Amino acid sequence: MKVLGIDIGGSGIKGAPVDTETGELVEERLRIATPEPSGPDPVAGVVSAIKEHFDWNGPVGVTFPGVVVGGVVRSAANIDRSWIGVDAARLFGGATVLNDADAAGLAEMRFGEGRGRQGTVLVLTFGTGIGSALFTDGVLVPNTELGHLELRGKDAEHRASARVREEHDLSWEKWAGRVEEYLRHVEMLFSPSLIIIGGGVSRKAEKFLPHVKLDTPIVPAGLQNQAGIIGAAHAAAGRA
Repeated sequence: MKVLGIDIGGSGIKGAPVDTETGELVEERLRIATPEPSGPDPVAGVVSAIKEHFDWNGPVGVTFPGVVVGGVVRSAANIDRSWIGVDAARLFGGATVLNDADAAGLAEMRFGEGRGRQGTVLVLTFGTGIGSALFTDGVLVPNTELGHLELRGKDAEHRASARVREEHDLSWEKWAGRVEEYLRHVEMLFSPSLIIIGGGVSRKAEKFLPHVKLDTPIVPAGLQNQAGIIGAAHAAAGRA
């Protein structure tokens, strides 16, 4: 089955048709910068533009950087706060809408590093913020938002996200120390059997993961930054 997956991020909105049997993109990905301000109408305009680009009339899955319950947005930490309370599923023309990290996690569990893994698996995406997807024996616990755990008196994502590394011009090794501190905290809370690191930084895992020392096995995401698109499509296929 082919489904259009769209991944809404703090800096860019990406989309592509996905073969949900193989987890592969069937056309070249399109990326459009996230509008400023990133309110519902401007973002919906970009989603419509991506659908038009692919001349798409079939099922659509869309990720959102916040808590989503029944298609309705409940939080908006890294996007305009006017989203809170918006029925995003209706706004996007009946699309399946889910948390962005949950989508990435679903893709990794189905097609990537989490495939066939039992026990507690934690997928963490490092980008504008820190997203999380928690699985127990392959079943998703939705909307965990572990990037907002408190670390040194502030949200963990305000110390250890990829954006923080860039804004403060941290070396990869110094940033890895912050990532390790955060990961040790979640390791203590959940005792996972595996931690998967996703987001754009997963393409550069060799620069920082060797400096991160945990008791839990930790690996870069197999699908890297395409996981959100693939997971959104996978979730929509499950509803179609």
